[in-house]
Amino acid sequence: MSDDLRATAFEHHPDSLLLPHATPQATSFHAGTVAAAMPTPDDDHPRTPIERLCDTLDAMFEACAKFPEPSDSTFFARSMRLALAEAAADPALLAPAQREGAPDTYRRHLLAADRHGRYAIAALVWQPGHASPVHAHHTWCGYAVVDGCLSETIFEWDGAQHSASALRSQARARGAVSFVRGGRGAIHRLGNCGDAPAVSLHIYGVEGAQIGTHVNDIVRVADAVELV
Repeated sequence: MSDDLRATAFEHHPDSLLLPHATPQATSFHAGTVAAAMPTPDDDHPRTPIERLCDTLDAMFEACAKFPEPSDSTFFARSMRLALAEAAADPALLAPAQREGAPDTYRRHLLAADRHGRYAIAALVWQPGHASPVHAHHTWCGYAVVDGCLSETIFEWDGAQHSASALRSQARARGAVSFVRGGRGAIHRLGNCGDAPAVSLHIYGVEGAQIGTHVNDIVRVADAVELV
């Protein structure tokens, strides 16, 4: 993280809503979930990892205020990767309830939502065999692997055939970080091919209630692809 960003990233920015840290009902994402108010920091209550991440994101948006679309800035992309890596490496990032999975598909826990609708932060829990659909993104987004290992398959979009073709697959171990801008220039699928649960941290350029509807752009695949 740059010195300029560090100078502002940890000042208090009351722009984000954080969900309660330990209540499964509150942290499990459902469309339309309303987050609770962020607590006021003081010397006796140090900032949580999610609060610090929100501070960093707010500082990034302030630093990129001159850009019509902040995510188009190289500074924004680089800073997002650094912020994700730093947050994902913190062992206090998630409460046990925010690591709970689901039996049939990956589970998303909404952790924080920006009051201005600029971003939402979520933890995704992947049981063995769980995978996302093949998708591009309607918005910018970034992720970091917190625990376990995921497999990511990268696809190429063929506009003439209106379908995507697999290019390569790669293991994404703990600490791996990715950031992409919106559009079909970045199509992928994430999945857990291992025999243990995996957890990833995601930041999306949408308001919290839109995570399930305004992030993934599901695309048609030319040929069936197996996870590796």
